Amino acid sequence: MDSLYGDLFWYLDYNEDRTLDISELQEGLEDVGVIHYLEEAKKIFTTGDVNKDGKLDFEEFMKYLKDHEKKMKLAFKSLDKNNDGKIEASEIVQSLQTLGLTISEKQAELILQSIDADGTMTVDWTEWRDYFLFNPATDIEEIIRFWKHSTGIDIGDSLTIPDEFTEDEKKSGQWWRQLLAGGIAGAVSRTSTAPLDRLKIMMQVHGSKSDKMNIFGGFRQMVKEGGIRSLWRGNGTNVIKIAPETAVKFWAYEQYKKLLTEEGQKVGTFERFISGSMAGATAQTFIYPMEVMKTRLAVGKTGQYSGIYNCAKKILKHEGVGAFYKGYVPNLLGIIPYAGIDLAVYELLKSYWLDNFAKDSVNPGVVVLLGCGALSSTCGQLASYPLALVRTRMQAQAMLEGSPQLNMVGLFRRIISKEGIPGLYRGITPNFMKVLPAVGISYVVYENMKQTLGVTQK
Repeated sequence: MDSLYGDLFWYLDYNEDRTLDISELQEGLEDVGVIHYLEEAKKIFTTGDVNKDGKLDFEEFMKYLKDHEKKMKLAFKSLDKNNDGKIEASEIVQSLQTLGLTISEKQAELILQSIDADGTMTVDWTEWRDYFLFNPATDIEEIIRFWKHSTGIDIGDSLTIPDEFTEDEKKSGQWWRQLLAGGIAGAVSRTSTAPLDRLKIMMQVHGSKSDKMNIFGGFRQMVKEGGIRSLWRGNGTNVIKIAPETAVKFWAYEQYKKLLTEEGQKVGTFERFISGSMAGATAQTFIYPMEVMKTRLAVGKTGQYSGIYNCAKKILKHEGVGAFYKGYVPNLLGIIPYAGIDLAVYELLKSYWLDNFAKDSVNPGVVVLLGCGALSSTCGQLASYPLALVRTRMQAQAMLEGSPQLNMVGLFRRIISKEGIPGLYRGITPNFMKVLPAVGISYVVYENMKQTLGVTQK
């Protein structure tokens, strides 16, 4: 094997200077068909370049491959449940179940086909090593990790299951860089789609006054009342709350996972859902006053509030501390259907893609994952939207002259009696309109920020 690795080094060393730079590594490995993305080559390069001189010499190259081979051997053994030196479809199904991922026998066969070189529908050590030798993933959990619901995409409705990080990412500091990249992407995405978000809130709050408020009329009304800048009213609060909400959610998610699983046990889909929902509830409890202020600023007229601090001071003075938690109950109740349906639809779409479209690779790629994420999030919003609308109405009730201060049940009854079931979905059109641009913008910024911050490929 040493001679094989040695021959590969000299093959990759195009300029024959006894070292490999990043371009030689990428081009050479692309030529032999083992990697297809610059990020993969970068991770191999940064891991192997021990002395950080920007080059891989012969010793570093050999050490990287030998170390990586050991990790691949451990991954292979963890899958080979009956220790017969071969991996079968049933063993893949069993192994993924321990990681909280349920797949069918047919889907497992697709995974095998992508690795199986001799057509036996089993994978031996040589086939496994040859397939994963230049894959930056280092264990079986990382190899199938792309199937977990963690794309780092923020569409402004922060109720989704938080991201998960490996132990290596936690130790190396990659986790906070990924969270920072996600936070910046979320801020840019929310700011870009803020006019649609404010229009949604205006339609939710004022919809009962006039059935005629539509998208065009709503925008015209907002611009007429406060100018173009007013379209971003309330966005500052929406951006500021990203950091504390993300931090609390991530911390709480880790704690709830520990509480729900025994030491050394893998976190299953159900545990992830419960932990994620509870983490979302904890984060929402912490930042909820900012949600109230965001709504008040968005609905407020020009000059009513000079900023976030002024808004908080006026609410406290005229309504007391309790006003900062108006609408809290429907908000909390909305987390379960949103997160549950979001996760269920995401898993369903992935399974459908595997069964019907996976051919040469079981990795669905960015576009498919983003599509799954956008569709599943949209379904989650559809299910929880009536609760979100009632929450917003409760947050803004005190600002509407002559409006009775109703509780959640009272508001539901009033909306259904006066506006019917469609009244519970006022403002959902601009809400859906912002999903695709929010996902697109967030993804582009997220990927660029990961490069800037030196975040390696997951």
